Amino acid sequence: MPVEHYENFPVASYLLPRRLIPAVEAIYAFARSADDIADEGDDGPELRLAGLAAYDMELDRIERGEASADPMFQRLAGVIAQYELPLKPFRDLLSAFRQDITVQRYTTYNDLLDYCARSANPVGYLMLCLYGAADEDNVRDSNAICSALQIINFLQDVAIDETKERIYIPMEDLARFAVPPAAMHSLEGQAKWRALMRFEVQRARALMLSGAPLALRLKGRIGLELRMIVQGGLRVLELIEEVDYDVFRRRPALEKRDWLKVFWRALRMRAASL
Repeated sequence: MPVEHYENFPVASYLLPRRLIPAVEAIYAFARSADDIADEGDDGPELRLAGLAAYDMELDRIERGEASADPMFQRLAGVIAQYELPLKPFRDLLSAFRQDITVQRYTTYNDLLDYCARSANPVGYLMLCLYGAADEDNVRDSNAICSALQIINFLQDVAIDETKERIYIPMEDLARFAVPPAAMHSLEGQAKWRALMRFEVQRARALMLSGAPLALRLKGRIGLELRMIVQGGLRVLELIEEVDYDVFRRRPALEKRDWLKVFWRALRMRAASL
């Protein structure tokens, strides 16, 4: 089950219990294909929005108990019925994908968190539902982990997103550190850029750590998976620091040696270390 197209799907499939694989694949197929409608290909905004509207109509059919002619939505309907999943997380994902088409800037950090609440957090919530662990404390911490992962991905991909005319660093932060949006990659602004990115990295790390206790509360495979997710995100932040925040020349990404470090740290995670 590849996850290269939808980075907000934090699933290490080799850790999944076999009984959950069909459900996760059905949810992932929905998220990945909808994300592709919003972000891939050459269609204009109107066609992309129409494609996502068709997904909304399929969710309406599921809600009414009507059969779909689309095999993907047939499988999804079965999973939703089997696990009694709410439809709101799926609708939230579509809302975020529509926003990707129409919004290229975020004024405040709260605006960005609102986007993450719909683009990333629903995935964590659905995973908790599949495991029967979606209580209030777990959902709160899952939201923090998922939003942190989304923001870390934005920090990794500043250069890639710039080519798409998107900026996910809040405008208020760019203004605070005197980094003009049109000159983020300029060598003349490197000192200011480093200060900005240092702030973003520290805030993302704090958000990730605030949700990390969930990875210690949940036992078994899901707990190990979450610990690896947390440590993977934290390691990417370290890599950003190691390149002195110059994500334009080199995109920080986990390599084999990093995954070994992530796995070791996940095994050694303790409450005292958070």
